Amino acid sequence: MKGSTSLVLCVVAVTAWLFTSDAKELSITTIKQDPYTMSKGSELEGYCIDLISELSKKLGFKYKLHLVKDNRYGSMDSSGNWNGMIGEIIRGEADLAVASLTLTAVREQFVDMTTPFMQTGIGFILHKDLASEESTFSLLSPFSTDTWVGILIAFLLTGLCIFLVGRISPTEWAEPDVEEHSFTLLHSFWYITGALTLQGAGPHPKALSGRLVSAIWWLFAVMLLACYFGNFNSMLHSNSKHVSIKSFEDLANQDVINYGTVDAGSTMLFFKNSNNPVYRRIYQNMERKKSYVSNMEEGIRRAQEGNFAFIGEAVSLDLTVARYCKLIRSQEVIAMRAYSIAAPLGSPLVKNLTMAILQLSESGELTYLRDKWWASSCVGADADHTSEALQPHHLRGLFLLLGLGLAVGVLLALLELLSRARTQAKDGKKSCCSVLTAELNRRFGSGGESAEQDNSDKSKA
Repeated sequence: MKGSTSLVLCVVAVTAWLFTSDAKELSITTIKQDPYTMSKGSELEGYCIDLISELSKKLGFKYKLHLVKDNRYGSMDSSGNWNGMIGEIIRGEADLAVASLTLTAVREQFVDMTTPFMQTGIGFILHKDLASEESTFSLLSPFSTDTWVGILIAFLLTGLCIFLVGRISPTEWAEPDVEEHSFTLLHSFWYITGALTLQGAGPHPKALSGRLVSAIWWLFAVMLLACYFGNFNSMLHSNSKHVSIKSFEDLANQDVINYGTVDAGSTMLFFKNSNNPVYRRIYQNMERKKSYVSNMEEGIRRAQEGNFAFIGEAVSLDLTVARYCKLIRSQEVIAMRAYSIAAPLGSPLVKNLTMAILQLSESGELTYLRDKWWASSCVGADADHTSEALQPHHLRGLFLLLGLGLAVGVLLALLELLSRARTQAKDGKKSCCSVLTAELNRRFGSGGESAEQDNSDKSKA
């Protein structure tokens, strides 16, 4: 009973000290890391800045922020001295350390840490090309799905235009009543298919309109094939060292892609102290190749450049992936850990800070801050010039050229028919419209079809 009374008196005393107006201004150390702490002119902003602001409002203390001098979180060297933010706390240079500071057993021995304000684990990021699997339909990869749909529509429209031109143009079909029509719908599609293989399939168009449509389609086919094989060759070269990586075991079982983490950080210590054979191999590989990075920014930069996987804490990597669209985070997350605020051993601040963090969590304020600073906003998506599937806008000029050629070809065929109708109308002293209507009926009506059937029967006989 006496012990519990002393504890209550201690908590009351700490609370009273925090809300006293003449309480000293707390010195808080932090580290630059997007989005926890970022520079905005001469001021700092970010998740951790908002967090400490909310805590100060709840507990009524004043504070002064400063960046850690050596830009490190805190690790112990061989002589037992700590660097980074943990070192500043131990030496009394700061009252609190507020950052994405991982709660570990070693740190807990030298400083007091609050209840976690964020849960995370260890994952890795790498370029999307390195995480993708080889597709069964890799022959289709030079063009996007939308482009293939556009090509199919162009193919159907061109076949239809060849068929219409063959029907309308008097040069192609002079006497519908007695001549057989050469360009049936089936033959029209067979003809343009031959152009895609750079092989002609006769008979060829005789009219100017038909030759124009044919020439435009041949030009379209040659340019399309050049784009296809050029992009396909580029993809083959870019994927010459392709490795599909989705887990830490995949990472450990290959030697093509380098990987690393922040030197002397909690993530490196996890792999160093792990008894898991896969994680031990990862640590030994990083030690052998000295593939560590000095900070997270360097790791992100190397991952963007390709052929490198950066291992770090998943919640920080999630933000990186949200901002850099060419990167992807591994689905596998290991070694769940948490971020906490550090204070000197025996500090009266820890209990009240823990209560305030729990209140912020229960009220949804921590979730709000997470959504605020982890919003997806891809940058530099267009800066990556690596080979990828060609989109319809890449071939916009080619499709426009084909469309223009088809329209002009059909228009020329109509003008040829109109010219013949006018001549016949003048000779027969009939109206041009009636002659033109009769010609169209012969070519598209039952008359033309019966003539073709009669010719077919005669040839069979």
